[in-house]
Amino acid sequence: MPTIAIVGRPNVGKSTLFNRLIGKRIALVDDSPGVTRDRREGAASVGDFEFTAVDTAGLEDAAEGSLAGRMTAQTVTAIEDADALLFLIDARVGLMPDDQHFADLVRKSGKPVVLVANKAEGKDGTAGAYEAYRLGLGEPVALSAEHGDGFADLYQALRKVLGDEKMFGAESDEDEDDRDSEDDVEDGDEVEQEDLRPRGPLAVAIVGRPNAGKSTLINRLIGEDRLLTGPEAGITRDSISVELDWRGRDIKLVDTAGMRKKARVQDKLEKLAVSDALRSIQYAEVVVVLLDATIPFEKQDLQIADLVAREGRAIVIALNKFDLIEDRQGAIKRFREQADHLLPQVRGMPLVAVSGQTGEGIDRLMQAVLKAYEVWNKRIPTAKINRWLDGVLQQHPPPAVRGTRIKLRYMTQNKARPPSFVLFGTRTGALPESYTRYLVNGLRETFDLHGTPIRLAFREPKNPFDKGED
Repeated sequence: MPTIAIVGRPNVGKSTLFNRLIGKRIALVDDSPGVTRDRREGAASVGDFEFTAVDTAGLEDAAEGSLAGRMTAQTVTAIEDADALLFLIDARVGLMPDDQHFADLVRKSGKPVVLVANKAEGKDGTAGAYEAYRLGLGEPVALSAEHGDGFADLYQALRKVLGDEKMFGAESDEDEDDRDSEDDVEDGDEVEQEDLRPRGPLAVAIVGRPNAGKSTLINRLIGEDRLLTGPEAGITRDSISVELDWRGRDIKLVDTAGMRKKARVQDKLEKLAVSDALRSIQYAEVVVVLLDATIPFEKQDLQIADLVAREGRAIVIALNKFDLIEDRQGAIKRFREQADHLLPQVRGMPLVAVSGQTGEGIDRLMQAVLKAYEVWNKRIPTAKINRWLDGVLQQHPPPAVRGTRIKLRYMTQNKARPPSFVLFGTRTGALPESYTRYLVNGLRETFDLHGTPIRLAFREPKNPFDKGED
């Protein structure tokens, strides 16, 4: 499948076009320039042409070590990796000096280029589209990514620069042989093949406060500088997903924006970025809460971990920058005690010391992630649960309320992801919260459900004398 990078100076509508091509609003969009900082990829299509679209940061003529310079370097890498480029200009503004400068950069890359005059709706847009001829990149495609106009012309332009073979591929004899062999498969064999299909990638979100080192850690995991990093806090805005093959297991790592205290989040863009991070937690299966080991368990860290637990996701605590800690053995023991005391709702969750800078603890972290996912999916036979419940009730029966004994009769697990249980009995609404915690902690310890939230619901038998309202 071809890869097409969307490039241009800041604020010409690259992310809007990216969202339009993939059919989802996943890239953050705002009127202010420089919203996009990292490369973002997505499965896109125009008509019957399917390809991988790459949204990039705006090209800027900036110093190499600056944030803008590092963003431009990411875009240059995207240009090098792409099969073709969509070079965008703002048709309403017309040509700017930076457009000409970066058109030269695109031309030198030698990649097939489609010149796109975005925001071409109305008379002003039409005039700007004609002005784009001066760039020497061929005939511009006038379109409006916001309103969805002009995409038929974009399709024809892509077909012209790429050719049918690159756009759609050529069917080989091997493909025909494969189809013939598929036709010969018996019904029973076909069902067996479906059962053996590999599962989808494991979705792992990396979350934490700003400047905890989330992007650095992911770059270390995948072995390349895929995500923008630096000493500045709050570099990441969009939630960016990258693929990782970890010892034969497909994993989708999601880098998220740092989440500050709610009272401090005033800027509109930061609100959008935090909202995107929260959505990533909801769609994740395992969430790694990344803490700065030099200042761990701040109030915001605890709030983030509590949010993950309330969303019902498997949780792993990673202590980053552990290479800066001197007494490591004593620190691990101290951090373990703090974690269990401050986060009792996920007591015993995996706690891993890592360093995104040096790579220390990366293996242990990924093993903890896979173990947490396994526990999150765990199912316990009903017979085992009720043998445990009988022992609990004999050792520590529920207290009587107003002289009436609470009867707990039967428990079963109604679902996993996270492990959820239903307890049947009478007067369960009067059960003290402390006894509920006692039951949840007992389930956690007995059935090794550490590092995952546990849901416990109560059901009472219907009163046969309660006929309801007439």
